[in-house]
Amino acid sequence: MQIRDLPYRDPGDPDVRSGPRFLLWIGRNQLKGQLKALSWGLFHQLALAGLPLATGLAVQAVIDRSGDRLVLSGGMILLLGIAIALGDTMLHRAAVTNWITAAARVQQLLARRTAELGSALTRRVAAGEVVSVSTADVEKIGWFVEALSRFVAAAAALVLICVGLVVYLPSLGVLVALSVPVLALAVLPLLPRATKRADLQREKAGKATELASDTVAGLRVLRGIGGEDLFLDRYRRASQEVRRAAVHNARMWSLISAVQVLLPGALLIALVGYGAGLARDGEIRVGQLVTVFNSAVLLLYPMRQFTEIAMAYSFSRPSARRAVRVLALRRDARPPAVDAGAAIPSGDLYDPVTGLLAPEGLLTAVVCGDPDEAGRLAERLGGHAPADAAPGEKPDSASGEKPDSASDGNVLPPAPPSVLLGGVALDELPLERARTAVLVQDKEPVLLSGTLRELLDVPASGAVHAEDALAAAQCADVLAALAQASVDADGDPMGTHITERGRSLSGGQRQRLALARSLVTDPDVLVLDEPTSAVDSHTEARVGAGIKELRRGRTTVTFSSSPLLLDLADRVVLVHGGTVVAAGEHRELLLTEPLYRSVVTRETEEETAATAGVRTGPAHGSGTDSAVDELNSLREAGEIEERA
Repeated sequence: MQIRDLPYRDPGDPDVRSGPRFLLWIGRNQLKGQLKALSWGLFHQLALAGLPLATGLAVQAVIDRSGDRLVLSGGMILLLGIAIALGDTMLHRAAVTNWITAAARVQQLLARRTAELGSALTRRVAAGEVVSVSTADVEKIGWFVEALSRFVAAAAALVLICVGLVVYLPSLGVLVALSVPVLALAVLPLLPRATKRADLQREKAGKATELASDTVAGLRVLRGIGGEDLFLDRYRRASQEVRRAAVHNARMWSLISAVQVLLPGALLIALVGYGAGLARDGEIRVGQLVTVFNSAVLLLYPMRQFTEIAMAYSFSRPSARRAVRVLALRRDARPPAVDAGAAIPSGDLYDPVTGLLAPEGLLTAVVCGDPDEAGRLAERLGGHAPADAAPGEKPDSASGEKPDSASDGNVLPPAPPSVLLGGVALDELPLERARTAVLVQDKEPVLLSGTLRELLDVPASGAVHAEDALAAAQCADVLAALAQASVDADGDPMGTHITERGRSLSGGQRQRLALARSLVTDPDVLVLDEPTSAVDSHTEARVGAGIKELRRGRTTVTFSSSPLLLDLADRVVLVHGGTVVAAGEHRELLLTEPLYRSVVTRETEEETAATAGVRTGPAHGSGTDSAVDELNSLREAGEIEERA
């Protein structure tokens, strides 16, 4: 896999039983790239190992006053220099390719899981942690994958060089060969403590990132209540904890580096002292001593790979564990029962759990006294896994790893009976077809950064134009504001850049733009969770009328308790305690259902009981009067149309 071929057509099905298994799976899936880096690494290391021999021959040629051998050794040094440059260049190229392709594979896996889980993901894993996994953790995983091949090449080169020194000059080669394992393994007792400190640093850094992300996302609200200083102080304390953990971690790694400098230095001193004595006694030649000494010096280069691989693993292991935590989440283990090429089903939308029925082609309004219950039901109607079905996470084992993804609490249990669309269970449809059939707009939809034209450039049926969707969502003031902020000479609002999450817009403007995006998509079934909660009553009435007109003949479900939207609905359903308790028209339910009236008119329990005892006709009851008077006043002002 080359960088130019990214992204992967299929990143594969990862092994999420534990962090190390996930790292092994990534390395195994990049075996070709690993072997390529290993080959170039060996070529580079062996070219370096040839330099001491050529240098020793050149020194001995000078001592023996042999011009021919000096020219020969000089030619060897030139060829080895070219080989070293070529090997280093190609090794770096292969290693970076392994790094980037491994990171890209992990990012694609995370993106696929995020798209599959939807809003259920951030209810299981904090948004800041998801950001940390998809950025810093991805880089560290890629670092370990590319460092692994270089480490194997260095280890193989060490073995070959030691064997060559023993054969070339046994008297000094044996000393070097016996010392190398001691030098390589000397830092092993320090690695567990270093790994533990690195894990602590990563954990604190992840919490600081999560806190920063949440603070930035809520900055507008924090400023409104004067709480930015409080959260700034919290982030300052969190960042100081990260700094202290990083210093504590760096001390251990500096100790490891010191050991790897001290012990090789002691070896070189011993080698020079012992070898000089042998050369003085005539047992070895000066050129041989130079060759062995230079070889011992160059051995320090591949030995640094031992430290790097230890650092890469200590940093990548917790990163892989966090990635596994996200990748192990599942919607449902049941395979689709409908062929991917089959037509998208059409018909009534029915939830067997609550008994909610949304007839085909009508605008159905759903009233829930509990906003959280409304949000969960909206997700169910779209085929999304309910967040409350996710079990709590089990603690890590003593080793810090999760032994099996099927029993570690990361796999969502089988969901309740699926919502039916035209008699076909959404869970039996391939995920992309279920998403095409039913679109759910969350209560707080997200606007991605980019121009308004890019925001509305979404997969759609093509039947609804952007201009019609913007008009139905009452976005005239939004377009005027964007046109004023446009840098184009013609003031085209469609080309105006919208900041991340639409933070440059008000809450009502963001909500209406998100509604326009959903209307452009024109799905068979559109589920809207509180689509007008951030706008005033007059705008709400116009938005409701626009939705009904634009979605005429299409199935639309809106969750709301606003009388203005409920009176426009073809059918109103009251859900209480997870069950449908009443259904009908808005005015009919106001007169006959005290519970519905209390939710819509915000009556207290005492007021509900009092009005229920005296109500004899449609003209009685302050709750009904207030709702009807509000509707009549708006009609008289021409804000909403009379129902046909």
